[in-house]
Amino acid sequence: NAGGCQWAYRHGEASADMGFPSPFQAWIGGIRAGSITSYGNNVKASCCWIAFNAEVSGVLGIVPLECEDGGKRTMSQLCCHSDVVTDFDFSPFDQLLLATGSADETVKVWRLPQSGQDMPSSAGLTLGPGGGPVDMLQFHPTADGILASGTGKRVTVWDMEHQQPLTVLDSHGDQLQSLAWKRDGRLLGTSCKVSVSHGPPRRGTAGLSVLGHENNKDSRLLWMGSSDCLISVGFSQMREREVKLWDTRRFSGAMLTMALDTSPGAAIPLYDADTGLLVLAGKGENLLYCFEVAPAQPALTQVTQCWTEGSTRGLATVPRLALDVMACEVLRVLQLTDTALVPVSYVVPRKVRGDFHEDLFPDCTGTLPATGAQAWWAGDSQQVSVTPGVVSLHPARRPTETFTSPIIACTRLQAASIVPTADTGPTNTNTDTDGSGYSSPSSLASPGSATTSLSASTGPSSGFASSPSQKSLQSILGPSSRFRHAQGRVLHRDMHLTNLRGLSLTTPGECDGFCANHQRVALPLLSAGGQIAILELSKPGRLPDGAIPTIQNSVAVADLSWDPFDPQRLAVAGEDAKIRLWRIPEGGLQETLQEPEAVLQGHTEKIYSIRFHPVASDLLVSSSYDMTVRIWELSTGREALCLQGHTDQIFSLAWSPDGKKLATVSKDGRLRLYEPRRSPLPQQEGPGPEGARGARLVWVCGGDYLLVSGFDSRSERRILLYQAQALPKGPLSVLGLDVAPSTLLPFYDEDTGVVFLTGKGDTRVFLYEVTPEPPYFLECNSFTSSEPHKGFIFLPKTVCEVREVEFARALRLGQSTLEPVAFHVPRVKKEYFQDDIYPPTRVWWEPALGASAWLSGEDRQQHRTSLQPADMTPVSRAPKEAPARKFVPASVYLQEKSDEQKKEELLSAMVARLGNRDDPLPQDSFEGVDEDEWVGAGGEYVCVCETLGAGPAAPLTPPGLRRTRRDPGTPRTTPAGPRRGRRAGGGAARPVPAKGRPAGAAPGPAAAMGPVPAAGRPRY
Repeated sequence: NAGGCQWAYRHGEASADMGFPSPFQAWIGGIRAGSITSYGNNVKASCCWIAFNAEVSGVLGIVPLECEDGGKRTMSQLCCHSDVVTDFDFSPFDQLLLATGSADETVKVWRLPQSGQDMPSSAGLTLGPGGGPVDMLQFHPTADGILASGTGKRVTVWDMEHQQPLTVLDSHGDQLQSLAWKRDGRLLGTSCKVSVSHGPPRRGTAGLSVLGHENNKDSRLLWMGSSDCLISVGFSQMREREVKLWDTRRFSGAMLTMALDTSPGAAIPLYDADTGLLVLAGKGENLLYCFEVAPAQPALTQVTQCWTEGSTRGLATVPRLALDVMACEVLRVLQLTDTALVPVSYVVPRKVRGDFHEDLFPDCTGTLPATGAQAWWAGDSQQVSVTPGVVSLHPARRPTETFTSPIIACTRLQAASIVPTADTGPTNTNTDTDGSGYSSPSSLASPGSATTSLSASTGPSSGFASSPSQKSLQSILGPSSRFRHAQGRVLHRDMHLTNLRGLSLTTPGECDGFCANHQRVALPLLSAGGQIAILELSKPGRLPDGAIPTIQNSVAVADLSWDPFDPQRLAVAGEDAKIRLWRIPEGGLQETLQEPEAVLQGHTEKIYSIRFHPVASDLLVSSSYDMTVRIWELSTGREALCLQGHTDQIFSLAWSPDGKKLATVSKDGRLRLYEPRRSPLPQQEGPGPEGARGARLVWVCGGDYLLVSGFDSRSERRILLYQAQALPKGPLSVLGLDVAPSTLLPFYDEDTGVVFLTGKGDTRVFLYEVTPEPPYFLECNSFTSSEPHKGFIFLPKTVCEVREVEFARALRLGQSTLEPVAFHVPRVKKEYFQDDIYPPTRVWWEPALGASAWLSGEDRQQHRTSLQPADMTPVSRAPKEAPARKFVPASVYLQEKSDEQKKEELLSAMVARLGNRDDPLPQDSFEGVDEDEWVGAGGEYVCVCETLGAGPAAPLTPPGLRRTRRDPGTPRTTPAGPRRGRRAGGGAARPVPAKGRPAGAAPGPAAAMGPVPAAGRPRY
């Protein structure tokens, strides 16, 4: 059968017509696809649903495969994980069973509802965590309840019913890039950066391995059905994309290698075993290749190329049972673009349409599993039924029964017996099972939410409309931030500091570049000697062209920070492993400072960063290349504590809001949490960002959580949220932002819960509201500047203008300017104090205790104060205004006029307006004439023309009239037959007797005018 199908393609039954995008009407538009870096295909399809990576991290978009009533599809969202969804797969048997893998190291299995029902709020079961991000997933092709997942260098084969691994294959020497089951389920093939391997997973030992593609960029592997051949796609040593065919019986080398092109995008291969067609598309490209694979020759024959309108984000095939066989559709591919799902149909034209062609559509693999997980593991290798008549593609002979996997149902019942749930009404818990242990299709309903998972019940807004229900908008789109409409704007130029010259742009990555408090700003300069400019914020304007007073630090500046309790004290860390304390005179620098107030010595190598204690005065912490963190008592100038435990460069450190704990993140990829007064060693450690390019951290949510900004292994910038008391468990949520070289510098506003993130050299500032509940990060409007900034520092909350609902203010350092940027929330009742945005703020400028008291073990908290001006009333106490109800009587709708009636009324109004004019018309003074003065047919008429406002015009003869001579100065016309005179435009003209003139009118043409028309129009 398969050979007959291939014969049809090879012998040219319109191979040129195979592979064309469907008409625009068939596209599934209105989506927002995510652009993530993963080894997955980003889109998958079953006979019921299509799933794809949405724009929001951790969310999948779900859309029906077929149109519903009215030709429309309802978009839904499935909030799966707290981190990005890396891969997912539909069960080949249960068309509603979906498995998802994520960078949060878990695998979750979901039962999707029937069309028109709500998406599940929690997973049916959760597998893992597995010790690393899940990179790829694939269901077993013959046994129900078996799932293979790839993580790092390890493949895990799961028994989903018992939620435990059957085997772990960890003999791979490098990062896994793809895995694929053989169609008969006996062998599992994998590809790594440097090798291609296959083997029987039930033995639990390493299989055969061979050098794959010479370039270690992304590679993919597929089995050619139940044959012993493999297809791999990767890159050659010359960075050309290539396709290789392998025979596992002679696995020493590829039996065929074909160079494809030199495009850089990783190719996504799709192989259809029933037709022998191989479809290839590169990510980010708009070209689809289609080849016919013949392993016996071996040969790859190109069938067609298909150009698409949008760039490819993902690719998937539609199951054969969903094809339009009566239109000779042998293959359908779904192309995922940024805004649409584009079906690409491969059709073999036949002269007779509407008939079923047996040679094109042989009986395909059935949808009933051959065995279960434990039976397969015990050695059962039965094949899925392919008996003709059972799984025929003929519309009249297709199977009508469907299979429902009992995996989710078993898990639900076990959870219900352990965890009591609230009574939500009658529930049918009876399940009818047959002898094989599988439930009948009608016995299992769509599952509820009996088990809990890490994913949120509702995710962030992603632009997808939920399925029809009575849910509120928030339950459909997910929670949204109060600050989602926040706006950032640069303040007026009168507040800028301009003509900044000689700025140092080479400060270390651990330094923010400059620092500021509510009074002044400190800017490192490029000149020798580690000079620092001190500028007063109260004196904006253009700086003089000459030299200005500076601080002579004598060595290059590594980091600098203002004392929060003493606005005149500046701490500067130098590359000579010393910390210098400088005292700025009241009113600003008037002369160059050369002698520091104090010098702190103790570090043996260059210092990374310094931070003042947030609660206690005269306490400073510093980190250095000597792998130590030291706490200094400034009042005595001595080193009070020294913290150990770091093995590599310390990227960042931060005090907890209460000042009890200290957190660090370092280049070794570890987060450490210290309680300095208890032990010099870390209290706990946890995994940090993967990348070694830099990281920052800040305490959020009242000090219960840590937010870390860093990079992943692919250099994508991301933010991670940790629970401070559970660092070893890893991040609760990970959010990828973009790809850029600079480390994101986070600033957290503890009053609003909003975190601001930007990097040196960026033009964009990200805003997210951080919550302790899923989905943890609520996106807000970002701020974008016209040119890159060299630094971005936030000022204390007390400088904000609350009357303008300003909740944060920053200083943006440009090439030669320092600009204040205000972030405010648009509100209608700005005359009231917005107490929901301005809770009592911490009195940050007053210490709660001294250094000696803190070192002795005391803990105190700072007071809080309101930002409410005395003349403003809180909006919570504003008088409640009853909304005016706009009542429209029913008579208004009953008296609705048609368009024709409206036109008639408008025309009547215009005529009435013209009729109200007081100016007399010339014809009003005409004198009547006797009947005998009119000349009959063949007589004489007088016709004159005058344009109003332009004086007398030359007389014209209307069509059908001939001019005759009567008396000098008076034109005379005589009808050329029985017809009377007409206007030049075809309208009838009133004949004017020669003797009939208006009373008192002078003789001449003007005296013989008819009714006066509008100005400028001729009348006869």
